[in-house]
Amino acid sequence: MYLLSSFIYVIGFTLIHFSSKYIRFSNERYRNNFVSFAAGVSVSYVFVHLLPKLNHYQTIVLENIGNSTWVYIEHHIYIIALFGLISFYSLEHLVKTSKKNALLEKLNEGNPSIFWIQITSFFLYNAIIGYLLATEEFESPLSLFFYFIALSVHFMTNDWSLREVHEKSYDKYGRFILALAPIIGWYIGAFTALNDFVITILLAFVSGGLILNALKDELSDVENSHLISLWAGLVIYTLLLSLT
Repeated sequence: MYLLSSFIYVIGFTLIHFSSKYIRFSNERYRNNFVSFAAGVSVSYVFVHLLPKLNHYQTIVLENIGNSTWVYIEHHIYIIALFGLISFYSLEHLVKTSKKNALLEKLNEGNPSIFWIQITSFFLYNAIIGYLLATEEFESPLSLFFYFIALSVHFMTNDWSLREVHEKSYDKYGRFILALAPIIGWYIGAFTALNDFVITILLAFVSGGLILNALKDELSDVENSHLISLWAGLVIYTLLLSLT
C-alpha cells in the first residue's frame, strides 16, 4: 500500500516538472507572495526535518567506518553536507559568471556546458529525493504528504530559477530530464537494494545542495519578498511537521 502511495507522489513530482513553466500569476505581487510562502515552507523543512535527519545519517556513517582512520574525524556527515552546499554554490557562481557574456544574455540563455553540468547535478538531486520517497520510513500517511508538499514547492521555484537562466535549453531538454529523475530514483529505491553507506553519503551531499537552494532561490530576493507570506509558510509547515 505504501509503495503505491509513494508512486502516486513521485508521479506528482514528475507532473510538477512538466507543468511548472506553464504556471502563471495574474500579477507579479501574487507570484512574490507564493515564492515567499514557498520560502517559509522550505526553510521549515530544512531546519525541522532535514537537519535532524543528518544526525541520523551520522550514526550510519559511524557504524560503517568502524575503527578505520576516518573515526578520528568528527561530524563526517556534516562535512559532506557542507561540500554539497559549496559545490552547488560554485555551480551557481559559474552560472552567474556565464550570464555576463553579452551574446548569451541577449539570447536569454546560459552557457550550454554549464547548463548540462547543472542539469546533471539536479538530476542526481531529484533522483535522490525520489529514492527517499520509496525508502524513507515516514511516520504516517500525513507525514508523507507533507514531504511531498515541501518538495513540490521547492521543485517549482527551482524550475523557475533554472528556466530564467537557460530558457530554451530548459524547455527543450531540462524539464524532461528532471521529470524522469524522481521516477528513476523511486524505482531504484523500490526494487533494488543499494549499499546504505553509499546512499547515506549521497543523501548528505544532496542535503547540502537542498539547503543552499532553499535559501538561494526562495530567500535571496529580499526586495520582492513578502514577509507575512514567508512567516505564514514557515509557521504553518512547522506546525504540520510537529503534529505528525
